[in-house]
Amino acid sequence: MKKVITYGTFDLFHYGHMKLLERAKNLGDYLIVGLSTDEFNLQKQKKSHHSYEYRKFILETIDFVNEVIPEKNWEQKISDIQKYDIDTFVIGDDWKGKFDFLKEYCEVIYLPRTEGISTTQIKKDMASL
Repeated sequence: MKKVITYGTFDLFHYGHMKLLERAKNLGDYLIVGLSTDEFNLQKQKKSHHSYEYRKFILETIDFVNEVIPEKNWEQKISDIQKYDIDTFVIGDDWKGKFDFLKEYCEVIYLPRTEGISTTQIKKDMASL
């Protein structure tokens, strides 16, 4: 069985998130999502609109997401890859090159973001209402 892992905040869940997860799952048989905890988001100086529990609930309802684990810090990726016997690490291409150090442990793939939609843009649009 080929295992794939990806990470993210997945706040204000939208079509772009769904497409990224679908493409990640198509790269293997089992998809694990490392979901940023509220505490980790604060460390990143990022505030989620929805709580970790709410975001996790949404992810767990998606058929092609097999497992959701908490992402508590930047450093856990190597240990997650080893612990879960991961074959492929997938992330959006806006992170291109930032996770190349993981190539020592698994395949690393940067997927293009879905054009025309982003959580950042949704938040900006909501703020201007």
